[in-house]
Amino acid sequence: MPGGAYERIDSDLTASRASVDPMNHAFETVGLVKRFGRVSALSGVDLAARPGSALGVLGPNGAGKTTLVRILATLLRPDEGRVFVHGLDAVRQASEVRRIIGVTGQYASIDEDLTGRENLVLIGRLLDLYAADARTRATELLERFGLAEAADRKAGGYSGGMRRRLDLAASLVGRPAVLYLDEPTTGLDPAARQEVWRSVRALLTDGVTVLLTTQYLEEADALADEISVIDHGKVIAHGTPGELKRRVGGQTVVVRPTVPDRQEELATLLTELTGHGPEQDSRGALVVPLDGGTAFSQVAFQIESRGIEVSELALRLPSLDEVFLTLTGTNRSESGSDS
Repeated sequence: MPGGAYERIDSDLTASRASVDPMNHAFETVGLVKRFGRVSALSGVDLAARPGSALGVLGPNGAGKTTLVRILATLLRPDEGRVFVHGLDAVRQASEVRRIIGVTGQYASIDEDLTGRENLVLIGRLLDLYAADARTRATELLERFGLAEAADRKAGGYSGGMRRRLDLAASLVGRPAVLYLDEPTTGLDPAARQEVWRSVRALLTDGVTVLLTTQYLEEADALADEISVIDHGKVIAHGTPGELKRRVGGQTVVVRPTVPDRQEELATLLTELTGHGPEQDSRGALVVPLDGGTAFSQVAFQIESRGIEVSELALRLPSLDEVFLTLTGTNRSESGSDS
């Protein structure tokens, strides 16, 4: 990635740190550092999420995402830095923080020998709910997550998507204000993943703040209001999905002529308008960068003026996959147990 882009990212992060106030954020980390022996899992991480929003945290394996979640959930103590959840210090006031958070790990942590209802009632009792209140809360959550019909079946017989929804329900028994989701759809098929996405969107509608770590770029694009990219224990970029796409790469025009015989003429026109020779993708469409003073409307007007009929004409931002690869410089999976 060009040095200028890194400088721009660093300045953006510095500006965001200057404006951070733990009382105005659902959760926040400041200068978070965590070492395991000689290995630094986190090297000064600054994050903040607005109440009722979803913050996506992206990064390759070994970037420090799970370590970050464990510290936010009071399961690990940082070596340096501060952690706040709704204004509470997560180190000094850990017991108070645990009352307002929920956590769902990479794998469903349910008892397969218990029914769905029994799992949720058990969680309620462990949270000191009266037996009647625990049963009422379990019923509410089973209905909300579409598990009412399977409520009295053993969880061991649930599908992957049902188990994940039950796991999400379990994390909500205590009505948390903040929910940490650490790669919640790992191993799920596309249909089950969509089920989980619908559940998360419903939580956001209810005002729950969500931290989502994921390696599925389309998942972050679909759910996150803002995204932080972590690599080698540091936040290297932060912004909305659209901001990150615009920051990393410019717009491109995708055009496919209805009549293949006019492909060469169209390519010449695009070169004249943009100053770039177009490439042809696997579907036969011409793809060309759009920068400088050239507007998409100008391209569309000139194509129509020349009488070139097209079956496809689109303006495209980079995908989050392209953003991720550009920022991290690779698509590798780091060695190590932390994700």
